[in-house]
Amino acid sequence: MPAELNRALGLSRFGRETPSVAGIINPGSEGFQKLFFGQEEIAIPVHSMIEAACSAHPTADVFINFASFRSAAASSMSALKQPTIRVVAIIAEGVPESDTKQLIAYARANNKVLIGPATVGGIQAGAFKIGDTAGTIDNIIQCKLYRPGSVGFVSKSGGMSNELYNTIARVTDGIYEGIAIGGDVFPGSTLSDHVLRFNNMPQVKMMVVLGELGGRDEYSLVEALKDGKVHKPVVAWVSGTCARLFKSEVQFGHAGAKSGGELESAQAKNQALREAGAVVPTSYEAFETAIKETFEKLVEEGKIAPVPDVEPPQIPEDLKYAIKSGKVRAPTHIISTISDDRGLLTIGPRFGGAIDDAARYFKDACDRGLTPYEFVEGMKKKGIRVPGIGHRIKSRDNRDKRVQLLQQYAHTHFPSVKYMEYAVQVEAYTLSKANNLVLNVDGAIGSLFLDLLAGSGMFSKQEIDEIVEIGYLNGLFVLARSIGLIGHTFDQKRLKQPLYRHPWEDVLYTK
Repeated sequence: MPAELNRALGLSRFGRETPSVAGIINPGSEGFQKLFFGQEEIAIPVHSMIEAACSAHPTADVFINFASFRSAAASSMSALKQPTIRVVAIIAEGVPESDTKQLIAYARANNKVLIGPATVGGIQAGAFKIGDTAGTIDNIIQCKLYRPGSVGFVSKSGGMSNELYNTIARVTDGIYEGIAIGGDVFPGSTLSDHVLRFNNMPQVKMMVVLGELGGRDEYSLVEALKDGKVHKPVVAWVSGTCARLFKSEVQFGHAGAKSGGELESAQAKNQALREAGAVVPTSYEAFETAIKETFEKLVEEGKIAPVPDVEPPQIPEDLKYAIKSGKVRAPTHIISTISDDRGLLTIGPRFGGAIDDAARYFKDACDRGLTPYEFVEGMKKKGIRVPGIGHRIKSRDNRDKRVQLLQQYAHTHFPSVKYMEYAVQVEAYTLSKANNLVLNVDGAIGSLFLDLLAGSGMFSKQEIDEIVEIGYLNGLFVLARSIGLIGHTFDQKRLKQPLYRHPWEDVLYTK
């Protein structure tokens, strides 16, 4: 495991010229995601399936899973089964313990590494980070994480790891690598796994460990210290000493931070670590001093040559924030008197018209007699979002009036509303998952066009399928946009506007 984690967290070097992120997996989406890499804007490929992403990026061997607890286990197992993936980090809290045990067992049996669940990730200073650890750019700079130091740090808590990054930066030359293993009862990797790994890394001269009450993970570190497997100084503290002030059992923030028997108490763990040879202060308040004194002693002994500080690279402020703060102003590009529509040219399956896909999938599912559950979950397994469902603003309590008016009109004037009623049944199921997964106007139009075509008696089933398949319904949006383009043509002529060339810096060219 240590060798695998070294590989996982050592993929990059300070001053790298290429981004750490090879690709993004977003079920139901494909294309590119624009991101800044220093001064340069780059396009990161987006894949809809884990298998497709791994195939496209065979050298990427770390999978960071931001999925919710509902799907984190299944998607993590899928990633672990990919031959190119060596490490999986699970950010979600609340992953069922039985699922976590299966993931851990599979990872160990196949010589792979699981970090988390309930982790904020890890960071190798000046190289790259896994997950949300270290927080904002300002915090990264404040904690000197833009360049490697001499300290290896491991914690159960993600929030406290950010606190310790700052503490360590104040009293030492900073972090070389830090990781939060997660606060669940069954973490994929342990405190001792990482301490042993740090012990074999020449760049790490001392280790800082922050444990917590509950469980017995810290005792594996005690045994490693007693067995002489750790040769570098370890400064440790186990939080939760206040639990003894309570008369009953106490559950702290993490699932694993639960005061159980005496051996699981913070006091017992701190004493065991102290007796095994770790530097353990008398309180958390004294933790910083213990780290400082240990570091200074190593410097005096010549075992550490403090890493010289460097000026962090300047991070440009994004234009929209600079405009909002009044630091810059940006000119517009087009003068128009007839429209304020920012989405003039956006026509596609996900924007400006998902009617075709909504009609296609609703019709197929309804004709096959699938229940809403079978339909939605089947789409989920394929990594496809249900077209016509979901809205950024509208919700169960804030319905789209257009959808309501269309449904009322259809009930009054259509001979049959079979497909619309099926779409409403699908909406009822998706609303049980999230409040914004409502039937949107594209889904309403798509289902009602099916009812209109089927109810008119003028089209055979084959003809209806052909109309849907060729993208005929989205043609409504093309027609509307075409009328708008004609209007803009005459408007530009009337305003005597010159030839317009769009600024080249507004276009990101990618392969």
